[in-house]
Amino acid sequence: MYSKTIFFFAALCMSFSLAAQVIYTDPVFPNVDDNVTVYFNAAEGNQALKNSTTPIYAHTGVITDASTTPSDWKHVKSAWATTDPNVLLTSQGNNIYSISFNIRTYYNIAANENVLKLAFVFRDATGSTVGRNVDGSDILYDVVPANVGLQVQFLTPTSNSLITQLGQNISVKAAATQNANLKLTDNSALLTEVLSGKTLNYNLNVTSAGTHEVKVTATNVTETKESVFFYVVPKPLQVSEPPAGMNLGANYLLGDTSILLKFYAPNKQNIFVIGNFNNWTLNTNYQMNRSADGATWWLVIGGLSPLQRVNYQYVVDGSLKVADPLSELILSADDAGISASTFPNLPAYPTGKTTGTVSTIQIGKPAFAWQANNYVAPPKTNLVIYETLLRDFVANHDYKTMSDTLNYFQKLGINCIELMPVNEFDGNKSWGYNPSYHMALDKYYGSPESFKTFIDEAHKRGISVVLDVVFNHTTGSSPLAQLYWDSANNRPTLDNPWLNPVAKHPYNVFNDFNHESNATKEYMYRCLKYWLSEYRIDGFRFDLSKGFTQKNSGNDVGLWGNYDASRIAILKQLNDTLVAANPKVYTILEHFGGNQEEKELSNLGMMLWGNTNYGAGQASMGFGDGNLQGTATVYRGWTVQHLVGYMESHDEERNMFRNLKSGRNAADYDVKELATALRRQELTSCFFYPVQGPKMLWQFGELGYDYSINTCSDGVIISNNCRLAEKPIRWDYLQNADRKRLLNVTSSLINLKKSEPAFFDGDFYYQIGSVYQKKIQITHSSMNVNILGNFDLSTQPINPEFQNMGKWYDYFSGDSINVTNVTENIILRQGEYRLYTTKKLAPPVGGYIKYVLTENNEIVKNDFEISVNPNPTSTEAELTIKPTSNVKEVVIELIDVLGRVVETNKIDFQQANSSTVKIGNSLKAGTYIIKITNNNLKSFQKFIKI
Repeated sequence: MYSKTIFFFAALCMSFSLAAQVIYTDPVFPNVDDNVTVYFNAAEGNQALKNSTTPIYAHTGVITDASTTPSDWKHVKSAWATTDPNVLLTSQGNNIYSISFNIRTYYNIAANENVLKLAFVFRDATGSTVGRNVDGSDILYDVVPANVGLQVQFLTPTSNSLITQLGQNISVKAAATQNANLKLTDNSALLTEVLSGKTLNYNLNVTSAGTHEVKVTATNVTETKESVFFYVVPKPLQVSEPPAGMNLGANYLLGDTSILLKFYAPNKQNIFVIGNFNNWTLNTNYQMNRSADGATWWLVIGGLSPLQRVNYQYVVDGSLKVADPLSELILSADDAGISASTFPNLPAYPTGKTTGTVSTIQIGKPAFAWQANNYVAPPKTNLVIYETLLRDFVANHDYKTMSDTLNYFQKLGINCIELMPVNEFDGNKSWGYNPSYHMALDKYYGSPESFKTFIDEAHKRGISVVLDVVFNHTTGSSPLAQLYWDSANNRPTLDNPWLNPVAKHPYNVFNDFNHESNATKEYMYRCLKYWLSEYRIDGFRFDLSKGFTQKNSGNDVGLWGNYDASRIAILKQLNDTLVAANPKVYTILEHFGGNQEEKELSNLGMMLWGNTNYGAGQASMGFGDGNLQGTATVYRGWTVQHLVGYMESHDEERNMFRNLKSGRNAADYDVKELATALRRQELTSCFFYPVQGPKMLWQFGELGYDYSINTCSDGVIISNNCRLAEKPIRWDYLQNADRKRLLNVTSSLINLKKSEPAFFDGDFYYQIGSVYQKKIQITHSSMNVNILGNFDLSTQPINPEFQNMGKWYDYFSGDSINVTNVTENIILRQGEYRLYTTKKLAPPVGGYIKYVLTENNEIVKNDFEISVNPNPTSTEAELTIKPTSNVKEVVIELIDVLGRVVETNKIDFQQANSSTVKIGNSLKAGTYIIKITNNNLKSFQKFIKI
């Protein structure tokens, strides 16, 4: 712990911060016990609070040796969006504001805690307008130890490298912690000297071209310290064209000793490349050429070595440092939270060399040895997709563990895994819908090689891999936003090539893409084709695809959902581009538009999400509005099976949670009981997976995951604020027999759907709307299928309407019936289901099952032999019961089709070894259930009165 603290402290002290241009302090080098005044210049940084007419408040904390990352604030003062006088700044005029305090007492710092930096952002009273660094980052200022000794640094200029012009003046100010001799040099030539003092001021006139190193050296009796900045006078702009065939981003050139960088940035004046090949300093040898189009910049960087890792950034117009928008991998301060087991040999962030996000590539890295080279993706109509968030699925949250889990997926039977976003997003523990770099793999889940191994292993098992991608928006951390940013209004500028200043539709978050812009199209197509080629991804699920429009619907959700021909054209061009790269690609849209628009998109080859979460949930809970038609294209009038039906996704409440919280109950049947709730999920699954077309399930749904979507990270508290929080990972569900049975039923249905032609090529008839007795009939040359289910809370008849007479096999129980009357009612108890086929099939996964539960949720056992003669009868029948164990008495109830008890008898076996009673004499014609109860054990028998 000690060594880690020292390293972290050293890293923070070395790092150059842009904070100095936004805040400065008196004293210049404060320590934790100092009284300090902090000055905020609202005209610097992102300038969001420049010329503010309302009070300004500090949101502030400290970075200490207890912080786990350079952005992990401790001892935060006050709450957001309050008018707390303890954080109110005092206006000094001319956009300068101040606040004074003692560091230790203000932040309540314990004696054993070391403060490394003050941390700030500034806001108005509501928190809607926020002052930050120019790149949107937090404002940090060093706190030095009381015994720090001699230190020196430049106060101005505020950047460690800047671009100037001949004749320009640079105001240079430097400060030291102690009296010392201070010398200022430019490329070793002495400019000025202070023989004994703590400050140095000089007006440096730029008189010569090229790269200049300006150094301040502080010397006292015992120590010498120095600080450096660079300024560059750019050479005349070179206009020329890059070699043909070069992509935007990094291009690997032959010989593994050079790369070509190509960067799109219209209306910029000059761009330099800095990196570990030039010690992160501006140099005219790394000034980029510009194409004749005035927008495309490029540079060849040579002198590299095979296998060398190259880290780089672009410096744009001397004021903005950004990583490459089309980075393959990026390095950031968040990397400190990624373990070596997750990402072995993770490249180190260049702490102390630069600030902001950094692009990284490796020259001449060996090609990945793919093995599943003959893999063929399953057809669209036969997909069963498993949606998963790695963070909440495997405890190690890495691709290695996911690869080890592929046998589970294979046994389950799914043939496609859909990963929630794995491209680079802000932070680490996220759902991933806050993307910053769409082409870079996020490191929190592992290395590129580990990801490729996972995909290759999946392909070996016949499982495709689909990425959830978010091209509706990007965060302010993206270079696409930073390059053209309106700081005053905290939004993209009007001339941003990719982003709309104001979103064109409701439900937008972050910064809305302009999908009619050619720059957006080129960026998006470049990213997607990279995933297809580099990682052999099989397709994409496009988040909020209804937002791919430039028609302005403002906050009108209804207007946004209207038919939009321009949106169809955008998505058609997108799909055509993907198909050209991979003819078998899956293009899946989270669209939720009007049926006409979705039908056209499906006819163009795209698949669309079909949400039946509400209907499935209501049906499972036992309510009458449990409509499951949302997964069947026949109800939409579609001609192709491109509707990806799902009962749950990452966005919906979990149906098992609903069952256990809000399920209905009857006299001896309660959906809130775990085993019953799981049986209800079996029932609902029987009317989900067999429906034609692709299907999707959410992780652990096959095991009855019963935590709310809003469960907090403690696994107990439920709050709307916890929707994105980490959720409990419950592989231990596999040890529960009832959950394992749901898994087996789910797996059996999935495998039937994939293996039996009737389930994807048959003629379907559905009765799965808002009725309690649902059925699906499938007619096919290979076999006929009849699926029946009672979603009611009482025993009910259902007319099976069998397609033919003869022998039908009960798939799940292994029993069979001989059908002589195709419309004769079948009696199903509450929650009971049947899947009949005219062909004898192999047993379901896990073996044959019984359907019925007793009050203690045990599978029915027969403790007596029962006979009913005659049956059917027009008069009465004799019910004979012979116990097979030590049974003292039984209660006999006859139940009609409405679930009512219409006749009751009791038999005392202490009087005899067997007993016969007369039943049914007073009953009307109809079908009845004989229910025989012995304590907690039950048996059932059908009785027909004619």
